[in-house]
Amino acid sequence: QLQVVESGGGLVQPGGSLRLSCVASGLTSGYFAIGWARQAPGKEREGVSCTKTGDGNTYYADSVKGRFTVSRDSAENTEYVYLPMYSQKPEDTAVYYCYVGDSCSGYVGNGINRWGQGTQVTVSS
Repeated sequence: QLQVVESGGGLVQPGGSLRLSCVASGLTSGYFAIGWARQAPGKEREGVSCTKTGDGNTYYADSVKGRFTVSRDSAENTEYVYLPMYSQKPEDTAVYYCYVGDSCSGYVGNGINRWGQGTQVTVSS
């Protein structure tokens, strides 16, 4: 059974750094994309990054490009995805979700099969 679990959220000051982690287990060959999205209070969920597990290419939203960098490790039927976030801004405050899907359309995942439960990131002084 596919499971996605995030961790690592918390409170960080503007300009600071935080690293989120995601473990996606129970994967089969049918899963081609893994990524991050976020939802700020009162706003719709938006894409942050999407990685094609086939070629390893990662795509980022313009709002995080150059500040967030995805890294990955793999084990049998499991993907470990990390999202180090640097130079954080108050507008990065949101619940961050990891997902597994079928493909990427740029930094947005398609055919999402499973969302994680989310982890809160708050950027505030």
